[in-house]
Order: sequence, then structure tokens, then C-alpha cells
Amino acid sequence: MPATGKVKPGYTRALDLKHGCIEMSHGSGGRAMAQLIQQLFITAFDNEFLRQMNDQACFQSINGRMVMSTDSHVVTPLFFPGGDIGSLAVHGTINDIAMSGAKPCYLAASFILEEGFPLSDLKRIVDSMAKAAHAAQVPIITGDTKVVEKGNGDGVFITTTGIGMVPEGIHISGDNARPGDKILVSGTLGDHGIAIMALRENLSFQTSIESDTAALHDLVAAMIAITPGIHVLRDPTRGGVATTLNEIAQQSSVGMMIYEDRLPIQEQVQAACEFIGLDPLYIANEGKLIAICAAEDAEKLLHVMHAHPLGRHASIIGEVIEDAHCFVQMQTRFGGKRVVDWLSGEQLPRIC
Repeated sequence: MPATGKVKPGYTRALDLKHGCIEMSHGSGGRAMAQLIQQLFITAFDNEFLRQMNDQACFQSINGRMVMSTDSHVVTPLFFPGGDIGSLAVHGTINDIAMSGAKPCYLAASFILEEGFPLSDLKRIVDSMAKAAHAAQVPIITGDTKVVEKGNGDGVFITTTGIGMVPEGIHISGDNARPGDKILVSGTLGDHGIAIMALRENLSFQTSIESDTAALHDLVAAMIAITPGIHVLRDPTRGGVATTLNEIAQQSSVGMMIYEDRLPIQEQVQAACEFIGLDPLYIANEGKLIAICAAEDAEKLLHVMHAHPLGRHASIIGEVIEDAHCFVQMQTRFGGKRVVDWLSGEQLPRIC
């Protein structure tokens, strides 16, 4: 957050967090901005780093290999069943860090706010971020706020950056998949994307579908504690499982074979996909991971995943094969095969 002087209690009127809106002055660097930062962001994210009120956070160096990731979040709608853009921003960056096997340590958050955006909605988003960061035990230690004129934004955009530390002996990367490896997913696919689509398009389903947004670092820690030799971890967000597997296949110069009858997909998600003409393999997930490991480690890893709340629906969905063309293929329930190609175009815009 930008450095500011403290606003004296009683010297200015408190923010109207119930009826007020973002004004251009909230991004001017003056008293209104200081008030926004202190009464909203500092109050919600409160920690020793933010209380220093500097333009940066000063923290002890981390011993060992470090990882860093950044992600921008432009989801529409901002609030959806199971989460909102705030929790999504925290979970998304924590998960990107965790997919290296690292322990997430710190987060930074940057907000681009549109003039006229309700302060009540901003508070709801910030409180959600604070709750998610606190639950994950990963503090938000610095950030920035900008305001753009009405009509030049979309309410709020959030960029989060994370720093983490990789334990000794862990070497997880997208280029580590080898023929014979098994492919696992941690749970049901497509929940997040369909929750967004159902709300956006006012679709009514008999069973409520909620986003799966969640921080996966505790699950990853449990997995590498038992199987430190995991070859690849990746969270299948934009483009879903299909696009993620194609990315890994290209990185590792291998092919992949997955089995349709092993894919964990909720009945209501499958039905919704059929209704609106989407393929669940290409739909974003925000609380699931793909793991690729040696065949001899697969059952052991699956058992660990099943023991964790975020992995209780985990499944072995396929294996890595030799293929000079780096194709991802699927064996259908009818015994045939089809290529699961890269996502072409955009199935579901602005969902993460």
C-alpha cells in the first residue's frame, strides 16, 4: 500500500462503507486515499508488515529455493456460489506457488477500482480476501490501489503476487512427465466454471452448483510428505484439464491417454455442460490439481489425497505415453479414442 500519514480520529468523517462509492479522490494519493487504505485495507489485512505503512514490505530472507508467481483476476460476476473475486485472488496465487511443491509465505495485492464502485461491495471483497489469507496462514503484506474513471473499468480488478519456499529435495516441474507415469486429479471437474456460467446466464438447476475455489497448499504438503518424487503438479484453471494436460505434454515431449469413465464429474455439472453445449474437460477449476507421478507411487499418492478434505474425490484418470506428436487422447466409454486438443477460442470468458 502507498505510504501515507495517519488520519487523525475525528478529524475526517469515516468512510461510509454501507452507502458510499469509490471516488477519484480515493486514488489521488491524498487524505481520501489514506482513509480508504487505513479504514478498509489495513483494518481487514492487519499485520505487522502493513502497519509499517511503507511503499514496500520488509521481511526476513527465506533460506532455500524461492518461487514467485503473479496473477490478475477479472472474474464476472464478482460474487458467485462458493466464493467471490476476493477469495479467488488469494487462492489462485497460493495454488500457483503450491504447484511447485513450495510453501506459500507472503502475498501482495493490487486493486484497480472503478469510480462509482460501491464501498459495501469492496468491503465484502476485502473481508473475503482477509478471511482466505488468514485461513491459509499466508499474510498479505503489501499492495497498491488505483482508481480509474467510471466506464474505464469493470468494478474491480485484483492482481495478487506470492512468494514461497521449495523444500529441499523437491523438484516438481511441467517438463518432468515420463512415459509410464500415472495422471491423477484431486477431485470433481468443472465445478467453478459451471457455477459462474449458471449465475451469469440465470440458469436454474435443481441441484446447486458451487465454485470449488480453495487453497491447495495443505493438500500438496501432505502429498509431498509421502511422495516427494512427484513429477508434475498443476492446477487446471483457465482451459481446464484438457488445456493443462496439453501444456504438460508439450513441456515434457510426451503423449497422454486419459479414460472417460475415470473422470470425476458431478452429475449436475455433466448435465449442465450438455444443456449449454460445453465440454467439462475445458472448464476452469479453482480448487483442484493434476498430479503426475511414477506408476509405483500412484496408489500411495491416491490414498493420501483421499485422506484430505480437498482430495476425497481424487482419481487416477490416465497415464503418460510415448508420442512424438505430444497428443492428449481420451478413450471413450464406448471403447473408441479421440484427441483432446488445445482449447480453441474461448468457451467461458472471464471466470478467473
